[in-house]
Amino acid sequence: MINYHLNNLKELESEAIYVIREAAAQLERPVLLYSGGKDSILVAHLARKAFYPARIPFPLMHVDTGHNFPETLEFRDNHVKELQAKLIVAKVQDSIDEGRVKEETGLNASRNALQTTTLLDAIEKHKFDGALGGARRDEEKARAKERFFSHRDEFGQWDPKNQRPELWHILNGKKAMGENFRIFPLSNWTELDVWRYISMEKLEIPKIYFSHDRDCVVRDGVLLSDSDYLNKADNEEMVNKHVRFRTIGDMTCTGAVESSANSVDDIIDEISATRMTERGTRSDDKRSEAAMEDRKKQGYF
Repeated sequence: MINYHLNNLKELESEAIYVIREAAAQLERPVLLYSGGKDSILVAHLARKAFYPARIPFPLMHVDTGHNFPETLEFRDNHVKELQAKLIVAKVQDSIDEGRVKEETGLNASRNALQTTTLLDAIEKHKFDGALGGARRDEEKARAKERFFSHRDEFGQWDPKNQRPELWHILNGKKAMGENFRIFPLSNWTELDVWRYISMEKLEIPKIYFSHDRDCVVRDGVLLSDSDYLNKADNEEMVNKHVRFRTIGDMTCTGAVESSANSVDDIIDEISATRMTERGTRSDDKRSEAAMEDRKKQGYF
């Protein structure tokens, strides 16, 4: 069984490195979207492997909502320095200040959806023609419709019914002026594959992936971390829970799970037994049945 997992991880690694190298070869100005979460850490690690001993030949970019977990931002800055990579930070707050987007109000207000405009503006500003990221097909049903090279039109929009075939892993980076691609090297990975690879490669990850005590609000079955960004109802009570995070995003919509997992091996055991997907902890995905697909059609990653 151990040899099976090892062989599977090596095949996934080889496939992902191939996709990353194809992106660098076919596109003129790619960028790697990097949040400091486990999947973007993994893509950055694979990109370093793909071009070693040279440095990663394209910049990293974080679309910053301004409502991030402090632990993630600290890890992001340290990791980018260790990679010797260039980091671009595109801020949602700048989009708000410029009148490009409007801050949401109300109990469930979040800046997560506002990232789309900030991302599209940054792609246009820097003239990027491809954005690599750590999305995986097992995350959510809209993600499952993506190709490795996912075409976007001149408005940054995605048409799930007009995806290009990728027979025999032949990737098509041909585009017209103004069009671009989202590139997903981890398409065929699962959450369990990611953690097994992190274990195999002994990768550093933010500490909030491990169990810790945190004050939370229980809202619609989701444990939301207490913060200055979270709007709270008068009748909502704060509870201290022993939790960790399976996915990392905007603090206002990223839920925790109760857990005692203190090591990567513990996390692997926990995920192997769970029946809930990692995005089951994201309250923004519950706004509608097709919330993710609607955002992706508008240009969301």
